[in-house]
Amino acid sequence: MYHDFTYEAVLATSLRAQWKLDDVLRADQELDFSRRFMPESLARSSAAPGLTADEQLILNQISANQYICMFGTVEEFVLPFLLDHARPLLQSDDFRIRALLNFASEEAKHIHLFKRFHEAFVRGFPVEHQILGPPEALGRAVLRHHPLAVGLSILMIEWMTQSHYVGSIRDDTDIDPLFKSMLKHHWMEEAQHAKLDTLIVDALAEGRSEDEIGRVMRDFFVILSYFDGSLKAQARMNVEALERALGRTLENRKALKTHQYAAGRWTFIGSGLIHPRFKATLEHISPKAAAQVARVVEMSTRNSKPGAVPLVAQSA
Repeated sequence: MYHDFTYEAVLATSLRAQWKLDDVLRADQELDFSRRFMPESLARSSAAPGLTADEQLILNQISANQYICMFGTVEEFVLPFLLDHARPLLQSDDFRIRALLNFASEEAKHIHLFKRFHEAFVRGFPVEHQILGPPEALGRAVLRHHPLAVGLSILMIEWMTQSHYVGSIRDDTDIDPLFKSMLKHHWMEEAQHAKLDTLIVDALAEGRSEDEIGRVMRDFFVILSYFDGSLKAQARMNVEALERALGRTLENRKALKTHQYAAGRWTFIGSGLIHPRFKATLEHISPKAAAQVARVVEMSTRNSKPGAVPLVAQSA
């Protein structure tokens, strides 16, 4: 069976899992900058070329700020997408509309949570770490595409957060407990969001021809290209922030930018495209679309051109 998700069941679980913002991160709480924030399987700062252990710690914290701000940016366009999807359904099944509106409310809470983290980061980090923006610009670029392509992009990200927490964050005892708790509580609610977005994508895909799905997939890959371009630009900003923190220009800055781009590309794109649940949805919608995504991943992995940044070769 493809899945057994229902709006009623997901809503019930969501209401049980809900948490209050101040119980996770108060506005006046400070981060512990003596600790790593991100698991190495995501940040990959310990593999950054030419850095000492102390410098790797700073880069890890920079990567954590990128991670939170990127997810905050994504959730900025998830919110209007949900409201647009829910509006025509106001007179439909009560559990369905309540589940969707609760989904939207929780996404607004996550945006608030991530803003609090970024404010705490700015207070505690010694130099400016520029973040690509504004979030509204990426949101507008994404939302102008086919709703099903947007839904698939969001679904990829929702399942991606699940694999990040379960596979990398949950059992890492070395990262800052406050940061870990924040991602745990985010994961608790996102687990239900991934199920709801699966139902949204199913509804948006129902009855569409292969030609229509083909147009959707073209839009989906355009959206991925926006993410990719953002990650490349952010990698440069990460290295610049590291240099400001260290007070010097790094001789291997080009290699570091490539490294940061590769880490971000795996974390935000590759790990989502290969998630089994995301692949199952693609197979359900169109085996042809699933095969297309698989080919893109395979071609990227096999790409051996000098300087190439594969989507999934960094996953080991």
